[in-house]
Amino acid sequence: MSTFMATRETNTPQWYVIDATDLVVGRLAVTISNLLRGKHKPTFTPHCDTGDFVVIVNAEKVKFTGKKWEDKAYQTYSHYAGGQKIIPAKDMRDRKPEEIIRLAVKRMINSGPLGYKQMTKLKIFAGPVHEHQAQQPVAFKIDHSSKA
Repeated sequence: MSTFMATRETNTPQWYVIDATDLVVGRLAVTISNLLRGKHKPTFTPHCDTGDFVVIVNAEKVKFTGKKWEDKAYQTYSHYAGGQKIIPAKDMRDRKPEEIIRLAVKRMINSGPLGYKQMTKLKIFAGPVHEHQAQQPVAFKIDHSSKA
């Protein structure tokens, strides 16, 4: 008996939609990264993309625990002198709420060609409406109880 190894041809990706209302960012990101990598499937193979597509709605309604809305900051650097930008989490929520979830998930996915390919299967929307109804996504329920 040989060990099953998934290939691109044997994988049939599923589409999931997750409502991020009142979910904690870190716990949500763990669930999303597991879905993107395919770790929830019995056919998970580390070197192959066996993950599913994930659509996130209501990204503007996520939560942080503790005082992270005041303390947490996102930093970018353009590699030019004076090119450092530090954006507090509150401002990031007001400007680009999708970016909070995207960055949290990106840091949990492997860096490299496979990780970059898996990140393209993440679709994030700030409001309740998304444009992927034609793919018939299945609602994925997350039951994380938060203390925030």
